[in-house]
Amino acid sequence: MHISLPYPRNSPKARYYQNKSLKNDATQQAALNALEEVYQQFREVRFKRKSIKGIYLWGKVGRGKTCLMDLFYASMPPEKILRLHFHHFMASIHHQLASHSGQTNPLKHIAKSISKRCHILCFDELFVSDIGDAMLLGKLLQYLFEFKVTLISTSNIAAENLYEDGLQRERFLPAIQAILDNTQSIHLSGLKDHRERTLHTEQIYFVHTNEKDLNKYLLDKLQLEFSASSLISETILGRDIPCIARNKTSICFEFSSLCEGPRSHLDYIKLANRYKTILLLDVPPLSGKSYEHIKARGTEDGSIGSGLIGEREVVLASMDDATRRFIALIDELYDQKVVLFLSSSSPLEELYIEGSLTFEFERTRSRLIEMASSEYQQLSIATSIDLN
Repeated sequence: MHISLPYPRNSPKARYYQNKSLKNDATQQAALNALEEVYQQFREVRFKRKSIKGIYLWGKVGRGKTCLMDLFYASMPPEKILRLHFHHFMASIHHQLASHSGQTNPLKHIAKSISKRCHILCFDELFVSDIGDAMLLGKLLQYLFEFKVTLISTSNIAAENLYEDGLQRERFLPAIQAILDNTQSIHLSGLKDHRERTLHTEQIYFVHTNEKDLNKYLLDKLQLEFSASSLISETILGRDIPCIARNKTSICFEFSSLCEGPRSHLDYIKLANRYKTILLLDVPPLSGKSYEHIKARGTEDGSIGSGLIGEREVVLASMDDATRRFIALIDELYDQKVVLFLSSSSPLEELYIEGSLTFEFERTRSRLIEMASSEYQQLSIATSIDLN
């Protein structure tokens, strides 16, 4: 007997209720209903181009934002939709700007090119901390919406609070306004972190008491051998990064080599594309007190850049730069489903407990919990997407 569903069989709602690994969460229903509505609107217009209001999903880590967006993505014809981690997207935009050098209004050309490739653009983890990204995003989003691209985005932060306390934030306000005007903001306000659900866990985070024995155990586990030379390195984006050991699928780094030098998320994108398993040894305690001061007239432009007089400026703790890189590394490995093992002198719950990055590190801690699950480790590495 055929049972008629109240929604199409491949719609976001159908996929949500048919997925046995998902637990029905009442706090996700508003977002699910909104995604279903966007899906239905695209079914109605089919191949015609029409402006359809997008969705901005935000809330604390582990509330199901990415999962819901991925259900929507899987429901749409692949030729109409493009899904990217936000860092990947911005890296591609910077690359394309270089190739459009000398062209009038290159951002408009880039936006038009993107609009030809997709009707819907899905951003995962929209988070702006880089002033270069902030300056580009306002105009770019306005052009994308002008070309009738629909945005579906996830973030841990309400749109109006993006790039809060960032340098020259007033120049980022057009981007915020474009998001508010062209998307429906939905707060996933659930109290439960779904990444802390019952999972089959394996140990990936080791608190070492005997550093030498532990490091040897981890290297042996992945059939890695110490190099006879201390000069072994991995070349990423033209720079040599010292590593301890490697084979075709796995590589081992000291934390200091991968997170304390001149690294960026671009390095981590390349690294995640290249290896299926990464070992990160000797992660130090990352906490530290930071403090604020108010910018005085004409005295501090050289050290912190131009901005409004009286602007609050956060002075970071000694390990905060390395912590930002560590957060970016975990985001990238998680996004591409790379298996990670770590060793540290501090338990995970004590790794970062004080400082200006506690909000950002909450996501990192949650992701490390999921990365320890056998469910995560059985997933294949996600396909790298290139916008060019």
